[in-house]
Amino acid sequence: MARISVHKLREWKAEGRRFAMLTAYDYATARLVEQAGIPVILVGDSLGSVILGYESTIPVTMDDVLYHTRAVVRATEKAIVVADMPFMSYQANADEAVRNAGRLLQEGGATAVKLEGGTNVTALVRRMVDSGIPVMGHLGLTPQSVNQLGGHRVQGRTPAAAAKLLNDARALEEAGAFAVVLETIPEQLARMVTERISIPTIGIGAGPSCDAQVQVFHDLLGIFDDRRPFRHAKAYANVGTIIRDAVRAYANEVGSGAFPTAEHAFEMDDASLAELEAGGYHQPAGVL
Repeated sequence: MARISVHKLREWKAEGRRFAMLTAYDYATARLVEQAGIPVILVGDSLGSVILGYESTIPVTMDDVLYHTRAVVRATEKAIVVADMPFMSYQANADEAVRNAGRLLQEGGATAVKLEGGTNVTALVRRMVDSGIPVMGHLGLTPQSVNQLGGHRVQGRTPAAAAKLLNDARALEEAGAFAVVLETIPEQLARMVTERISIPTIGIGAGPSCDAQVQVFHDLLGIFDDRRPFRHAKAYANVGTIIRDAVRAYANEVGSGAFPTAEHAFEMDDASLAELEAGGYHQPAGVL
């Protein structure tokens, strides 16, 4: 089965067909996500928070993303798999940036890469695209710059900031990006960007006018129900409670002796057991 082409997403935008993107970081999750019909899977650097337990995406490395991308690719056949380029994998040196992007395709098996930034990265985007590497852009709240932005704040609220974001989106399109994520920006601005560029916009905290939406898998399922969710996140289940209840029930049954029962055990035939008990079995020399 062939994977969906990144060019198909632009066709969907032209047709007015909306689509969903969702993160996945391992084999089991990616299988479920693709089986549910999600056409684009993001191996996000959000794995730093939801998988590795970091406070931000900053500590995530190329090795981390490669490891998780390979698992997601092995689990999927049809979905576009987009791998996030982690912090400092593309900011320092253009040659290193292209090499790292190429590794995510060559070693990780990803369909495309995603990187943060606007006009400051368009030369890189153009070079990657010219090298055969599909690129997804990311504007608005860019988590790798959270320290510079002063926290998780809505971006593009002033006329100057909004105009810059519009210019950045056009620049990414002209550089060859096949889509752009718009994160935590006013919905009016997201609508303007969506109307003014021909590549799909993928919103997260950007309102309903984007061509697509992306969410973090763990937020969608309510796995971390003890944490305050972001305003843009919607939990469609409360899996955290389900998992805790199941684990607690297992522990209680082990403690009480209710698990395992005979149906979970294996038997030795009567003749073998009788021979063993009679001492008729002689262990070969040297076998422990």
